[in-house]
Formats: sequence, structure tokens, C-alpha cells
Amino acid sequence: MTTVATPLGRARATPTAGAPETSAVRAMFDRIAPRYDLLNHLLSAGIDVRWRRAAVAALAAPPGARVLDLCTGTADLLMEALRRDAGGEGCGLDFSGEMLSRAAGKLARAGLSPRARLIAGDAQSLPVRDGAFDGALVAFGIRNVAEPLRALSEMRRVLRPGGRAVVLEFSMPRGLMGLLYRAYARHVLPRVGGWISGDSGAYAYLPASVERFATPAEFGALMERAGFTAVRWRPLTGGVAHVFQGDRL
Repeated sequence: MTTVATPLGRARATPTAGAPETSAVRAMFDRIAPRYDLLNHLLSAGIDVRWRRAAVAALAAPPGARVLDLCTGTADLLMEALRRDAGGEGCGLDFSGEMLSRAAGKLARAGLSPRARLIAGDAQSLPVRDGAFDGALVAFGIRNVAEPLRALSEMRRVLRPGGRAVVLEFSMPRGLMGLLYRAYARHVLPRVGGWISGDSGAYAYLPASVERFATPAEFGALMERAGFTAVRWRPLTGGVAHVFQGDRL
């Protein structure tokens, strides 16, 4: 067992992530961290920036809110939330030490470090007290969690009553857009991502994980199972991604 100290409340003891699948995914993200931001922007033609803005807008957090960003990676979403609310505070959690290292550097360069905290931890067992946050976000990370329902339940637990969770995630479009997206994801993304990052396996894993993931309707139902109310979602860029939201009563 490991315990993580956090200024956002008394930490809970959390199990050390030791499952082979979890360890392999964490190692993969550690490897691709140096080129992660470049590839995100390049492979999405910069659209990922707009998607993150849409997610933060959907959160509709009050001024001065405390916001949690799960699977924060290099903290792009956390930074967007902090820029939108000049009086807000944020916490980013990730299981990849390399990602968190780069996140810390970016927050410092942007002058956002005084309002941000970074925690190494497991999204399925958050080292945070109940009701600590006004809003919770996760972008492109929930499909990499071994048990998404547990992670969603944890998001709800750490929200105050009236708080909102927003999930931004890739999805498989239908029709012609789906055919084009599959061709791009299966053939272009692994080659370009592998060439730039030096890890073709990681960029083959990412599109495969999208194809295996729940449909928007299935994921919306999962949010309801986790206890969220007023769950709804909308497609972005022809259904290449979806933004989901749910409230805690």
C-alpha cells in the first residue's frame, strides 16, 4: 500500500498499481512522454485544442472552483481550466511519472504552478477526500483505465454535491467518416506516431483501444451506473470524439 500526501484533504491509502496491464500501459506512456504533445497536435491537426476547450466549457465550473483532472498527462486540460478561471485551483493526477514531470515544467513556464498540484496515483482509487472538488475532468484517459466504472465512481465521490464531471474521449464515427477515420487510425497514425516517437507499438495501441471502447450510449449508461445524474453527451468533429457530462446531486 502507498499513501500520497495532498494539500486537498486527507489522503486515502491506495493500492500500488501492479497488474501487468496497468504496468505495461504506464510504461508505454512513460516512453512516449517526450513527444506526446507534439504528436497530439500534429496527428489531430490541432483540433485537440478545440476539443479540450469544449470540455472545460461543458464543466461550467463556478469562479474560483477547485477542479480535478484525472489522467492529466502533460496537463493540457488542467492548464485550459486554470486559464479559463483566473481564480481557480486545480489538481492533476496521473500514473506516469514522465508525464507528470513534463506537466510540472509546463505549469511552471505558464506561471500556473501556484494554483496547481500534481499527484502520482491511480484514477481507480483517488488519494483525495470526499467532496474536495467543484468539478472533475478526464480527457482521452478513461479508456486506458482497467475498470472505468471504478474511476467514474471515484470522480463522483470526490465531487461536492452539485459538482460536475466531464469526460472527453475518442469514439468511432459512423458512415463515411468512420471509414476514413479507421483508415487513418490503422495505417497513418501508427506510422507517423512511431516514426516521431520511436514507439510504433504505442501508436498502434491507441487506435485499437478506441475501437474496443464503449459506444457513446454505453458510456453514458456507465456514468449513470456510477451515480451521475443529468448525463448527456455530444459528438465533436463528426463523432471522432465525444464530450460527456454528468452531475452529482
